[in-house]
Amino acid sequence: MWGWMGVVKLLSKFLQKKAPSDKSTSKPKLKNKRVSIESIKQELADVDDVIYKNIRTPKGPVTVIYYSSFVDNQVLHQTVIAPILRQDETVIHASEKIDLNDLPHVLSLITTGHTILFLHTQHVFYSINTFSAESRSIQQTETESTVIGPQDAFTESLDTNLSLIKRRINNPELKNKTYMVGTETNTKVSVLYLSNLVNQDNLKRIINKLEELEYDGFTDITVMKQFIEDHPMSPFPQYNSTVRPDMTMKYLLDGRIAVMMDNSQSVIICPTSFLELFEPMEDYYNRWMTATLLRSLRFFGFFVTIILTPTYISALTYHPEILPFELLINLQESRNRVPFPPVMEVLFIELVIEILREAGSRMPTKIGQTLGIVGGIVIGTAAVEAGLISNMLVVLVAISALLSFLPSSFLMSNTSRFIRYAFILAAGFFGLYGQMIALAWLFIHLLNLTSLGTPYLTPGIPRNWTDLLDSVLRAPSGLLKYRKGIARSKEKQVGPLNEE
Repeated sequence: MWGWMGVVKLLSKFLQKKAPSDKSTSKPKLKNKRVSIESIKQELADVDDVIYKNIRTPKGPVTVIYYSSFVDNQVLHQTVIAPILRQDETVIHASEKIDLNDLPHVLSLITTGHTILFLHTQHVFYSINTFSAESRSIQQTETESTVIGPQDAFTESLDTNLSLIKRRINNPELKNKTYMVGTETNTKVSVLYLSNLVNQDNLKRIINKLEELEYDGFTDITVMKQFIEDHPMSPFPQYNSTVRPDMTMKYLLDGRIAVMMDNSQSVIICPTSFLELFEPMEDYYNRWMTATLLRSLRFFGFFVTIILTPTYISALTYHPEILPFELLINLQESRNRVPFPPVMEVLFIELVIEILREAGSRMPTKIGQTLGIVGGIVIGTAAVEAGLISNMLVVLVAISALLSFLPSSFLMSNTSRFIRYAFILAAGFFGLYGQMIALAWLFIHLLNLTSLGTPYLTPGIPRNWTDLLDSVLRAPSGLLKYRKGIARSKEKQVGPLNEE
């Protein structure tokens, strides 16, 4: 396993080194071209929604250049054309003068919703932001819904998402730096942090990762996240992702870094620990006793879901002595008609569950729910009556499937499903010994993972006593006086300690 992982890592590094040499050489040539109407038309040839509007004014002709798909005609008329016709100089004062030797910058402005003004008599170009394309309004989230707390969620607009954070943190220490990723798409990415709290080493790491990205474009920030993780070949997500502004605010106040991308609803939080992937925001809205109970269910449910059906295989194949005699008799009776060994039986029903889950997620909501419920009942009942699987296995697989959805992170749920197959195969070949080997490999792998250079299993290993108050167990809010150690924040203490 480790040899295979080493080969994959070497191959990925080789491909990453090869990628920059494949970059097109057309972009550097644009820097040698001067900005003119002709050069803009040449570079934007065959773009039907770029508009060149000529306006006659007493001071000379003016050419207005804009994307009709990004700029609303009413907004354009009110902010640009009407002031020009009235000879109102405010539109010029509100515009930015363009460097005539920077054609790529001009093209970038046009393709991001800016309007370009060319004053023929002065031979000067100006740009003004008139972006007014339609965007989705702020709505509730379906993936991280809560009963208590705010109900707003991020949208695909970067500006809207920034406003949702900045109206929650009214602090000049909240900084956001913008970068462009994607050699072809030039997508905006914003890095948010509180300068008085963030660890500078963490900030440098994430900025360097973004600046070194060499890829055509990212359809979503979750795709980009796979490129900037410390261990991209691992099945475990090393950065948390959320669509909730309140959760992003909580992590920013803890000294973390939030990364947003235009045209993406999700926000990634870094660094992140393994335990934090089981902690939804609703835990902080509930009473500490309820939150502790629910966290314990999620955390221990993750390990139960990956060892429940493998233990069934081990018990029936190699270690029947671990089961009570009455239960063993019942299992043998239910398997009298099953012609397959337990490992094949488990793999069959697990794959059926995966097929139902995948098919239901690709269909309309009502049809998908009906397919999942009816399909599961019909197929499970028919398989038992046909002697393909046992009654007990149907119960165990159903419990295992439900437990896999307990983690608050959907990516962690997918990880548990993937790891379960490794445990099933290990149990099929070696029984409980194979399960223990797989479990040891799992812990070794988790111990080797890092998130922005910070150990993934913190605060358990290395142990941080103050962080343990907000881990699997959630202490009362009054005792949470320190920021998480994984953030390595400049200010460790949240507020004054209670001396009572």
